[in-house]
Formats: sequence, structure tokens, C-alpha cells
Amino acid sequence: MNSLVKKTGTLAVAAVLVMLMAAPLSASGADVTTGSLESFAAGTGHADYGGVEGKATMIRTASGETIVVVKARGLTPGETYGSHVHKQACDNGDAGGHYSFGFAVPGGALDDSEIWPGPFTANAAGHAVGWTVVGGTAGTDAVSVVIHAPGGAKIACADLG
Repeated sequence: MNSLVKKTGTLAVAAVLVMLMAAPLSASGADVTTGSLESFAAGTGHADYGGVEGKATMIRTASGETIVVVKARGLTPGETYGSHVHKQACDNGDAGGHYSFGFAVPGGALDDSEIWPGPFTANAAGHAVGWTVVGGTAGTDAVSVVIHAPGGAKIACADLG
């Protein structure tokens, strides 16, 4: 078995475990928010990915970590997508910019201050799973998860609530 298949399988199993653990984590004091991924409207400056669906989950653990999992379908097989937590709702300025802690956190992306449950690559069926764990509790302005097409266009979004 090649390393890509092993890595993809391991990540998928980890993501499923996180999704299954959401209810018990919530009972232990974690704050769990979820949302359904929906495509941004075509013709509004977004790439044409009208069939993207899925789910995003953010878990703010009692121990001070933030876990984000994104499961998507309707993507182009073999393409790699970015995914980021954003600071506005999906219908508010197309979710605005990326959420940032404003300082470096363990596991953070870009300047170590952002939450990126990607990049991830869609499998042959157009399905993908992305996830991340960062060493800080996301603030109340971490309200959505956006999937970006190759090249950066926003194609799908989930409001976390």
C-alpha cells in the first residue's frame, strides 16, 4: 500500500472518529458547532461548483484546543482545495476574510494564527475530508468554514451554529 493511500485512509478514519466523538465531547464541556456546506451562488464572482455539499464541525475543547473537520462531496476528482475558518457568516460578504487568533498558536496555519482544515484532495468520487487541531480556543468570531477552489475562489461555505 503506498503512503498516499495510507495517509488518506488514516485522515479519513481520524475525521470520522472526531465526528463520532462530538456528542461526548459536548457533554464533557466542549463547545461543538456544526453547519451544512452549501455552494456559493454561481455568477457572483465564484468558481462554478454548484453541487458541493457536506458538513463542517468545530469543537472547542475544554482543554483549550480547537478541532475543525470538513467533509465535502461534489468536488472535482483529483483537485486540491483550500479550506479555512472565516470570521463572518456565509451570506455576510461571502464570509469575509480568514479568522485569525491574532497571535501564533500550535498547529496554526499561514502565520501560525489561522485555522485551516485543508488543503485536501478530492478522491475519484469527488469526496474529501480535511481536518486540523490547533492549540488555542477559537473566539466567537470564528463563525464559518469556506472551501476554496484551486486558485482561491470561494466555492462553498458552512455557517457554524
